Amino acid sequence: MPNTASASKRLRQTKVRQARNKTIKTAIKTQVKKVLSLVSEGDVEKAEVEFKLAAKKLDKAGVKGVIHKNAASRKKSRLQRAIKTAKNK
Repeated sequence: MPNTASASKRLRQTKVRQARNKTIKTAIKTQVKKVLSLVSEGDVEKAEVEFKLAAKKLDKAGVKGVIHKNAASRKKSRLQRAIKTAKNK
C-alpha cells in the first residue's frame, strides 16, 4: 500500500496505463496470429490485407511506447518475410 498521496496517485495511473497497454498488446498479438495463420493456410491475398492492419497497429504501439519501436519494426519485417516466402512457393 502506498504511504503518500503522490504514491497512491502513481498507483492509480499505473493501473490505468497497464489496462490500456494490455488491450493494445492483445490486439496486436491476435492480428499477428491472423496473418500467420492465413500464410500457413496459403491464402496470401487475405494475409496481405490483414498485414496492412497489423502493420498499422504495430506502428501505433511503437509510437505510443507500448512496445519498443525496434520491436514493432522487427515484427513487421518478419511478417513481410513470411508473406513473401509464401508468395514465392
